[in-house]
Amino acid sequence: MKAKTKTAAAKSSATLFQLEITLLNMPSPVWRRLQVPGNANLGWLHAVIQVAMGWTNSHLHQFVVGERYYSDTNNHYAEFESDPEILEASKFTLEKLLPLPQAQLMYIYDFGDTWEHLISVEKHLPADAAKAGTALCLDGACACPPEDCGGPSGYEELLKVLKNRRHPEHKSMKEWLGRPFDAKAFDIAETNKWLSQLKWPKVTEGHLRKVLMARDDYHE
Repeated sequence: MKAKTKTAAAKSSATLFQLEITLLNMPSPVWRRLQVPGNANLGWLHAVIQVAMGWTNSHLHQFVVGERYYSDTNNHYAEFESDPEILEASKFTLEKLLPLPQAQLMYIYDFGDTWEHLISVEKHLPADAAKAGTALCLDGACACPPEDCGGPSGYEELLKVLKNRRHPEHKSMKEWLGRPFDAKAFDIAETNKWLSQLKWPKVTEGHLRKVLMARDDYHE
């Protein structure tokens, strides 16, 4: 019982971090403003980003802080001696890596399309027991690009094709998407609905997959 009480106290006493996550090199700004506990580890933050931005966790990712790289070392590791060491993301928390407001880190998703997210610590907020162990989306703009569309340049070209009904690839691109796509769409309430489903302090790949599939109304 004492151990549980101590854990609960530590959870509720964590400073809140307000983060702005901006997807770089977009034709229109794609961003989210989030509040997360400062004692959140990068593995948990990865799950939060996937849900909040709109990705499907279909590719590798990594965080970059200065000259250090962090990821899930079960899936991503240095293959050659010349490669930089990949540190286990779940062992490092925001408050340890970015103790000061205005600090920044990069989150890179899909090493083929290379979606670069700049994460900025806007400010620290007092601990709030009601928000411990959860992520809250405060604001944001625009939809996440479709997976595998070719990175920022490919996405920009996709938008041009979808906008022009006379484009020779218009029909094939709509069929490839499989559902209507609104580049300006973003729903805070829906985002928070799915963020609230993430377990604390660790989200397994299986659990994240279930949350993302439910979010996207995908059935196997």
